[in-house]
Amino acid sequence: MTVLLVIVHVIISIFLILVVLVQQGKGADLAGAFGGGGSQTAFGARGATTLLHKLTVSFFTLFVITSLTLAVLQARPRSSVMSGAAAPAKAPVTPAKK
Repeated sequence: MTVLLVIVHVIISIFLILVVLVQQGKGADLAGAFGGGGSQTAFGARGATTLLHKLTVSFFTLFVITSLTLAVLQARPRSSVMSGAAAPAKAPVTPAKK
């Protein structure tokens, strides 16, 4: 189960990176770098929610859920295969012959 969850986590991570890189940044022009967006707020005007924004939020939510699930699965104590095995019998000690 953990291996499958790690594979899903990696795929979600790759999609999240791609979706973030495809988006156009706010204030990407030269005037935005020097505060030239006169009527805009500190973080830019709030526009309509796009498909890329929805995908980013969705992949981020899935990324956080899989990260927390993997952390919980790795934190659980594991039992060893040898924990239920009986200790090997000791061979009787015989005195050395002279």
